[in-house]
Amino acid sequence: MNKLRVRTVILSDVHLGTSESKAAEVNHFLRHVRCEKLILNGDIIDGWQLQRGGSWTKAHTRFIRIVLKKLEKKDTQVVYLRGNHDDILTQFLPLDFENLTIVEEHIHEGPRGRYLVLHGDVFDTVTKNFVWLAHLGDWGYRALLKLNRAYNLWRAWRGLEYWSLSKAIKARVKSAVNHVSNFEEHIAALAKSRDCLGVMCGHIHTAADKMLGDIHYLNSGDWVESLTAIVEHHDGRFELIHYNDFLRDFPLPSEETPESELIPA
Repeated sequence: MNKLRVRTVILSDVHLGTSESKAAEVNHFLRHVRCEKLILNGDIIDGWQLQRGGSWTKAHTRFIRIVLKKLEKKDTQVVYLRGNHDDILTQFLPLDFENLTIVEEHIHEGPRGRYLVLHGDVFDTVTKNFVWLAHLGDWGYRALLKLNRAYNLWRAWRGLEYWSLSKAIKARVKSAVNHVSNFEEHIAALAKSRDCLGVMCGHIHTAADKMLGDIHYLNSGDWVESLTAIVEHHDGRFELIHYNDFLRDFPLPSEETPESELIPA
């Protein structure tokens, strides 16, 4: 099988246990990537939704198996960082099982230097201080995704491309734009205070690879709408990968059908 061979892969916000998780797509991505280190940066499993019943499928189980196979047979180091949706892990951290480490924060030592790795919810005052409001916001986001799914089924029937309502809101509503901007600034400042040249995070479902002053800011996005990941090549260069672009080099087998035909760009 043709594979993308890289030093490190960074994923976040897969939200296994929800009907919105693009588990089949992330599984295809992981099967076609060979890496020395896999960083799962929070909200991989959505404990909030599972407590409400959730939606666990074979594709979700397959994701766990793929990760375990990388641990057992490919000798991949796996670093799992707690997110806010899998915050049940907090009381047990840190944990270390040979090549598997589960932590709150991580310092990634790459060819180009040190990167601070954390999910990022520590800078979300709603998530941190008003848990009930965070759950209410999560319910609203899920409702928005269901509305978005129905709308895009209609768009597909009309021959139109995928359109993300939540992305449009983030891009156009001033408070949402300010929230993302403030989040990025605070997390970059933290990285600088830890003598790191960059930071890797997730949480806000907004993928990015850019410089904030002299800090390299990387956000791996999510596998609900963005379908993005960060990879570190062996020369230390980082790359933001979009699933649609990945499919051009590593297409789905003809008999394999993803869970969703509507894949956002």
